[in-house]
Amino acid sequence: MEIPDFDDGLWPLLAQVAHPSRYAGCEWGPVKPKESGQSLVRFCLAFPDVYEIGMSYVGFQILYNLLKRLPKSDVERAYCPWIDMEELLRKNELYLGSIETGRPLSSFDGVGFTLQYELSFTNILTMLDLGGIPLYGEERIESDPIVFAGGPGALTPEPVAPFIDVFCLGEGEVLLPQIVDILYETKGLSRKERLNSLAGIEGIYIPSLVDVKYGEGGAVFFSSSRLPVRRQLVQDFKDAFYPDNLIVPSAGVVHDRVPVEIFRGCTRGCRFCQAGIIYRPVRERGLEETSKIVRELVLSSGWEEVGLVSLASCDYSGLTPLLNDLTPFLDEKGVKLSLPSLRMDSFSIDLAASLQAMRRGGLTFAPEAGTQRLRNVINKGVTEEDIKISLETAFKHGWDRVKLYFMMGLPTETEEDLQGIIDIALQTLTLGKAYKRKVNVAVSVAGFVPKGHTPFQWEPQNTVEELREKGQFLKRQIYNRRISLKYHDPEQTFLEGIFARGDRRLAKAIESAWRKGARFDGWSETFSLQRWLDAFDETGIDPLFYTSRSRSKEEGFPWDHIDTGVSRAFLWKEKEKAFKGELTPDCRWNSCHGCGWQNSGCQWSKGECSL
Repeated sequence: MEIPDFDDGLWPLLAQVAHPSRYAGCEWGPVKPKESGQSLVRFCLAFPDVYEIGMSYVGFQILYNLLKRLPKSDVERAYCPWIDMEELLRKNELYLGSIETGRPLSSFDGVGFTLQYELSFTNILTMLDLGGIPLYGEERIESDPIVFAGGPGALTPEPVAPFIDVFCLGEGEVLLPQIVDILYETKGLSRKERLNSLAGIEGIYIPSLVDVKYGEGGAVFFSSSRLPVRRQLVQDFKDAFYPDNLIVPSAGVVHDRVPVEIFRGCTRGCRFCQAGIIYRPVRERGLEETSKIVRELVLSSGWEEVGLVSLASCDYSGLTPLLNDLTPFLDEKGVKLSLPSLRMDSFSIDLAASLQAMRRGGLTFAPEAGTQRLRNVINKGVTEEDIKISLETAFKHGWDRVKLYFMMGLPTETEEDLQGIIDIALQTLTLGKAYKRKVNVAVSVAGFVPKGHTPFQWEPQNTVEELREKGQFLKRQIYNRRISLKYHDPEQTFLEGIFARGDRRLAKAIESAWRKGARFDGWSETFSLQRWLDAFDETGIDPLFYTSRSRSKEEGFPWDHIDTGVSRAFLWKEKEKAFKGELTPDCRWNSCHGCGWQNSGCQWSKGECSL
């Protein structure tokens, strides 16, 4: 266990903050920094949220180990300090540095942010400013690091484009080795020359090389380089890179377990789900390789739980043989196994019942909508019978706690659909009684946010007032003390919606809100909508332009220069089917629907599916 070689000024501050473990390091597993005399590309992976959130992100573990293994690069990590530590750093005139050595962010060759959530945008500015890096790309000089950003947010990048030098569109295992080679080969060249060299990599978007104009037809992009920029992905996932050693935190984090990614992508086709579009096509890790990874990481990490990670873990084609193979080994080591995502069917529940880690808590299901009509609109693929069978199976196996996830504000939603949420919660209690269970039901309702690159990207979002009225309506229907209901803050949903479909003009508002004190906007205890309303007013922006209007079929979107691989024509077709209540079955088990990947390496459409 390495103790970070921090500047002496940081250690006294740890006793003055609420969670010193966020900054102390002392982890198990980080690889020592390479020799300082080597001519390496020094990279810092920056997560714009607190340590316990960032350490639960499996992507950082993969990219950290990948960069460590590349002979031309070294890597460290940084997380956003909470407000108390930010104040102390500023008061003591200390820079934000990496958790490994305390090296200031400004001393790296590249700083790479992951964009997981729109409400973390102001945290990017906090980290840049505390790290000694100018906020805007146009203000950076030759000695400043090149600022990268990746993750799902990089596919709708425009609100933060002025702050980012390079967006990485797609999967880091493909892009990072090429980036490192370019940065290594161009050492000593001007910043402009280095950016131009990086622009030659497919999947790299450099905002400073692309102009945009806004008019009645929406956004139009101009560039001398190739547009749109196409997302890059790992074609053969069966033996794709995965670390055999993980960083184990010294304190508890949100997902405190060995994470093993078993496949990427999802073709279930939920029309509200951006991840189901931008991570296509489905690619599975090989059964033998997955088993090997689990065994190696259990032995090297000391974690007592393994999570099989994906968008829909029960869809892994080799799940049953994998569990049969791993169970004796995990039992011997006293390690539990969990599946982070369950389908609403008896197979998934039976499977969960066989896993000790999942028996100790409640089960979580996501019907998403309260009526069959609305579930058909969003193409959820869950029927009334599926819900009933899933709940009955759970109660048969002895569970008495159930959490149900729904959305409100979905396109075409009526009061009957909202009432359906309550009806399903009451049905859960009734079914539990039939199996002599005193069931507790936790209902969680999120406000729907239309996302770019989805069939609902053309749709208006409910206003704050509409979402609040719907949440209060649901609350009023709850009379049974065994049902609890919470709905997400409509004001945070409103802000998320602005940035989910926002453009480059929002950057000034982000800076303005940040200077007014906006921090950790995804946390209810620090969020203030008034700061943002003041910032929008100050910068002349009408936030309702981004949320509360329908878009025409032809409108130019602020993400039209980004190609996810799924065609706009397919998304529009799915939108039309939604309003007709027509379903689109999963193409893994049915025919190809022509989403755009069928000519671009999709193994399912090429007949290479082994199922």
